[in-house]
Amino acid sequence: MQRRPQQVHAVRPGPLGKLFAAGYDLFLAGAEREVFAARRRRLLESARGQVLDVGAGTGANLAHYPDDVGEVILLDPSAGMLERARRKAFGLPFPTRLVRERAEHQPLEDRSVDTVVFTLSLCTIADPDAALREARRVLRPDGLLLVFEHVRAADPRLAAWQDRIAPLWKLVSAGCHLNRDTRAAVEAQGFEFDWAEELVDRRIPFPVLQPQLVGRARPAPGSQMGR
Repeated sequence: MQRRPQQVHAVRPGPLGKLFAAGYDLFLAGAEREVFAARRRRLLESARGQVLDVGAGTGANLAHYPDDVGEVILLDPSAGMLERARRKAFGLPFPTRLVRERAEHQPLEDRSVDTVVFTLSLCTIADPDAALREARRVLRPDGLLLVFEHVRAADPRLAAWQDRIAPLWKLVSAGCHLNRDTRAAVEAQGFEFDWAEELVDRRIPFPVLQPQLVGRARPAPGSQMGR
């Protein structure tokens, strides 16, 4: 029998929060359909057990998790985003939990989840190193870190353009950083990649957003749990 999601920590967004979340989904609808959905599906087929989706936004990942995951915890600081995620979660075959909190302060016990997911969120998190340390802390020793992000370009000329545009882009796109070296940040916080694909997707109309990283990592043997 299908289980209905268990909605915890109900959120009540204000009018501006609702408007921003609706606009976010509308703005990205084409990219989700043409580019992002396939990437999410391939990445998230590895998800298992207790899943923490960090910077979950409006719940774009929900449609791509395996039916047999134990629970998906959607963590995001925006009530408007989580309200839309709550609606997308209804009727899914796994339970979900909504947690309104910043990625740098994950309100979970040490070593309590099996999979941590970052998709198109490390670019906007104010302190990605702190968020990754928290991911390392809450992840079990045999757990998985799943990452899909747009990142700093390997091409020096494109990277230079990302650096030039980054201050303005951050102002108009809710704090998104174009030029973060996310793979290096993940590895610096005690993870190593099983597999990683670094690519330039020319279907995206803005060249500064075309470099992407998709990969699966695990806690590196002997690495210390983040604090």
